[in-house]
Amino acid sequence: MSNGTSVLTLRIPFELKHKIELMAEKQGVSINQLAMYAFTKEMMEMETSNYLSKYWSKNRKKEIFNNFDKVLKKVKKNKAPNWDRIK
Repeated sequence: MSNGTSVLTLRIPFELKHKIELMAEKQGVSINQLAMYAFTKEMMEMETSNYLSKYWSKNRKKEIFNNFDKVLKKVKKNKAPNWDRIK
């Protein structure tokens, strides 16, 4: 992946364009900045979803839960500070 930039032209419904313009104005950013944020956020979510799907398909449910329990046991050993406790 290069560090350069390129232009991407999208065809979107007028209503969506209007919503994007309003949100960008509300956030105090350009439409381009808002689009970059939204695309980046969504791409990260897609990548995470793909990773988890592959992980879950390669591991048995019992193994996943056992690993989760191991992590929780480590957390329980180290008491959370007062500001981070559930009341």
